[in-house]
Amino acid sequence: MGSEGPLAVTIHVTGFKKFHGVSENPTETIVCNLKEYMKKKGFPKGLILGSCSILETAGQGAVASLYQTLQSAVSTKDSDSSKLGRVIWLHLGVNSGATRFAIENQAVNEATFRCPDEMGWKPQKVPIIPTDGGISRTRETSLPVEEITRALAKMGYEVMTSDDAGRFVCNYVYYHSLRFAEQNGIKSLFVHVPLFLAIDEETQMQFVASLLDILSSLN
Repeated sequence: MGSEGPLAVTIHVTGFKKFHGVSENPTETIVCNLKEYMKKKGFPKGLILGSCSILETAGQGAVASLYQTLQSAVSTKDSDSSKLGRVIWLHLGVNSGATRFAIENQAVNEATFRCPDEMGWKPQKVPIIPTDGGISRTRETSLPVEEITRALAKMGYEVMTSDDAGRFVCNYVYYHSLRFAEQNGIKSLFVHVPLFLAIDEETQMQFVASLLDILSSLN
């Protein structure tokens, strides 16, 4: 078996719909166009692009659909784990004030929404998973964030690592995903992108394609 090289990596990608203050979410555009873009560009060796899903920009009210989405990867993995190898969830969210990409290292067990989400929920200092403990509890990705950021920077992208994914829906989804990943032996990563006004759509598509390439080549 060892001579066959590393197993394939299946990467599932999510973006978000519009929300308060962002009428057109770049991550929805990126994720909707990603499969077609990658077909034209050519898939890196060992990469399987799994589901490309758009999540509601909502916390509590959207948890059931979030878990259905996350669970779909595990069901596929269980059914044919010998062929599928590793599974990574890649979540994309927008930071409307940013001028560069941010690879998020961790999520915090705190929901403090600056405005109501798309289902009208506006929690303040609420633990995302009460059984995990208080709102200062963090969960970190098991992926090498610094290494990923360095590789992207070498390719010429404006990118940084971040330890603060905010306290809004992005952080909420990331926290749930990191917990789910730990429980199911898979990996999760969240990346914040700017608006297309700050970095144009084509560059952002190239960035995500480069990120998929890097993720697929990790040991």
